[in-house]
Amino acid sequence: MPKFYDTVIEVLKQDERFFTADGDLLRNAVYEASMQMDKKLIKALYDNEETRAQFFTDIDGISVFDKVGFGWVVNNRDFLPDSYTRYKNKIGLVNGKGEFISSSKDVELAFPFKDCLLEMDSTDVMDNRAEIFFNKTLMASEIDRLLYPKVLSNAKRYTVTAVNNAIEHDDSDNLIIKGNNLLALYSLRHTYEGRIKMMYWDILYNTQNDVVPYNDSFKHSSWLVMMKNRLEAAELLLAKDGIICLQCDDNEMAYLKVLCDEIFKRDNFVGSITVKMSTVSGVKTSHRDKTIIKEKETILVYCKDVTFCKIKPQYIPIYEWDSEFQYYLDKHGSANPDKWTVSALKDVLKENGLPEEVDLTNATIKEFIDSHMNSIWRRAFIRNEFKAKSQAEPNRIFINDSDGKTHYYYRGREMFFLSDKVHKCFTEDGIKETTSNLIGDIWLDINTGKLFSEGNAELRNGKKPEFLVARLIDMFTKEGELVLDAYLGSGTTAAVAHKMNRQYIGIEQLDAHIDIAVERMKYVLQGDQTGISKAVGWTEGGSFVYCELAKMNQRFIDDIRNAKNDKELAAVWKAIRETGFISCYINPKDIDEKADDFKSLSFDDMKKLLMELLDANQLYVNYCDIDDETFGISEEDKTFTKSFYGDN
Repeated sequence: MPKFYDTVIEVLKQDERFFTADGDLLRNAVYEASMQMDKKLIKALYDNEETRAQFFTDIDGISVFDKVGFGWVVNNRDFLPDSYTRYKNKIGLVNGKGEFISSSKDVELAFPFKDCLLEMDSTDVMDNRAEIFFNKTLMASEIDRLLYPKVLSNAKRYTVTAVNNAIEHDDSDNLIIKGNNLLALYSLRHTYEGRIKMMYWDILYNTQNDVVPYNDSFKHSSWLVMMKNRLEAAELLLAKDGIICLQCDDNEMAYLKVLCDEIFKRDNFVGSITVKMSTVSGVKTSHRDKTIIKEKETILVYCKDVTFCKIKPQYIPIYEWDSEFQYYLDKHGSANPDKWTVSALKDVLKENGLPEEVDLTNATIKEFIDSHMNSIWRRAFIRNEFKAKSQAEPNRIFINDSDGKTHYYYRGREMFFLSDKVHKCFTEDGIKETTSNLIGDIWLDINTGKLFSEGNAELRNGKKPEFLVARLIDMFTKEGELVLDAYLGSGTTAAVAHKMNRQYIGIEQLDAHIDIAVERMKYVLQGDQTGISKAVGWTEGGSFVYCELAKMNQRFIDDIRNAKNDKELAAVWKAIRETGFISCYINPKDIDEKADDFKSLSFDDMKKLLMELLDANQLYVNYCDIDDETFGISEEDKTFTKSFYGDN
């Protein structure tokens, strides 16, 4: 190996991130850090005279790092040439130079407009406009302005007894924000970056049933761009131990998984949960000869950093008897194991006048089982140490204390007692301790039959059960931690988080959905008893703050709606032209309110036309423009917004 490569190794040894516990270099970790312009790595390379001369170029007194050149060195076949060292830390395809294809960026998930930001906003389910894509390199200034924090308006604080104007933002407030979720996520960044413990997003599935439409010419790629933009924002907001749960169906699940691997990194994939969401019945069975009837949906789970990932195991009650529990230990009231005896459970049941077969629906048998959990057991792990001892004393019970627990062994096997299966379970009857099984990644027990009544809120083809969201929140958060839903819909996540004493932020842009969500949350404050309320003992109380991304053109929209005649409408059009807040597809000179074809429109159609002329994607006021009189931001909105961004 050339001496220079030895120098590079010595520099890299300053950073423990790049080596295994055995001292082997993690080549791909080094490459990824260089591609991301990792400050610590670049400083180490700059501080060494040889690597500084090789990888840095001076341009007018500024040192510029050659990450491409450094990446070539790291991936060169002469650098750590031993094949075991080269390949032990990663599996993948290599090109003719011995470089990993994934590292050299020769292969990746590619789709039209990937390097763009999709400008899309919809407040009505009937909106159907062509998408506008901003290239992140060519239109960087437009993107910066689009993603700049927005003014917040119409802030109201809801409590059990009142609705009042919210003058100031409190850091512990629950928030429901109306507006484009991408712009809202970037507006949250100033206050909440690195603070969100969990996100649950019931995303748009990209089917014909989605309420926000796409241009069919780019339907699939539009969806990918939209999700990529929002997931990148989510990654910024997640805490270091944060979790994001994305619910989808098979329509885009595979592509979403690859996209998330790219944004959150493959190593941070926690798992996918299959949830039974419907049954094979009804109208959909008429397609049984053309497709496999859909019953399931998938929840992809990623963490911000797997190092800090914590999961609370979830259990579901046992309703059917496990026949493996066929033994009974009778201690005869003695602490001396030599006096204990082992019997068949069926014999003990018979001695007590009970049927030999366990039927948990039989109240008498159930009572006996519940009261003898510490005696009923099944065979578990083999321990060779006690297997050898049992050969000499086959009827003796051996005891061993380890892991803070007393273990019992009989004939070489550990005795697993029924009481060891008692855990706290989240059930519709409450959170209770009962015999239960640990649940894995297939959830068949979620009841979707009561959706329409939950929260006194109806939302067809999209509403999710409170118990589904509650289980996820219970798995990944503790009381007081922050939950965010960027696709709030009917408000399920906010309702569940409120009842479970989590702080929450919900974002929704559709007028119809936000109205449902707010009404639902008012119902929750007043003591909603549907969904998980009984399980968590919910009564009433708490508060939330509703606010909106302040719209640039809202005053024009109001003026159009309130206009009573053609003359007033013409005055509104004049004011719109003077501001320049007109759709990029419209040339103002092409619209003449005095023209015959315009005059021939009905008054309502005139209003509709002027509404459409307003730029639907530039409706929101940037925080930097809050004091511009053009936008007419009220003093109350100014005060709340400045409080939100910590500038009061």
